Amino acid sequence: MVAKTGGSPRKRTTRGPGRPEGVSEVRNDILDAAEDIFSSLGYAGTSLREVAQKAKVTQALISYYFGSKFGLFEQVFLRRSAPISQERIERLEGLRKKGKASVTDIVRAFLLPTLSLRASPQGRAFLRLQARLHTEPPEISYELRTHAYGDSTRLYVEALRKALPRLGELDAYWRVTMMIGTYLYAFSDTHRMEEMAPPGTYDPSDVESIIDQVTRFVVGGFEAA
Repeated sequence: MVAKTGGSPRKRTTRGPGRPEGVSEVRNDILDAAEDIFSSLGYAGTSLREVAQKAKVTQALISYYFGSKFGLFEQVFLRRSAPISQERIERLEGLRKKGKASVTDIVRAFLLPTLSLRASPQGRAFLRLQARLHTEPPEISYELRTHAYGDSTRLYVEALRKALPRLGELDAYWRVTMMIGTYLYAFSDTHRMEEMAPPGTYDPSDVESIIDQVTRFVVGGFEAA
């Protein structure tokens, strides 16, 4: 198979039966390009033609790897969301092994895997994409979000209810939902801190300050009567 990059084709030699060399690199190029465009224009506003142009491949190659625009969108989302969910589960398991976890410990364990994405442009693009997903039509967003995060979110609800025995199940889900909304807003750089904070007081690169602010705000909500 030959993928066009710029004006010259990229040739691949086979490495084992049916394993073209360079497939992973080209596939990731497509995912990176799609992530940038989906995060800026949303699902409906993105065309495969635009993704192909940015990735310097043909639309046929995108269809070969992903089947459809939704197939591409799904893989863009799951590429980062699945590891986030797994890391959350592992961090929660680590807290359980240490003994009784505080609400602050649980909240930080939930937030930290996503906060690390702020370190790279592509990670920040995903954070914008994830925030935008909540405005996409339910048939696009609901099943995808549940598939990615449903199991880990339920585990965190159980852990928070164990740490806060008086917290009812419905209240726990409400407050986890509001925690998600808070971190999506704070981590995605779509907020107004640069405009609202006095000059020189807010540093968007100070991730420890960001997670400290979000954690204290969220913990206060969980511990409220």
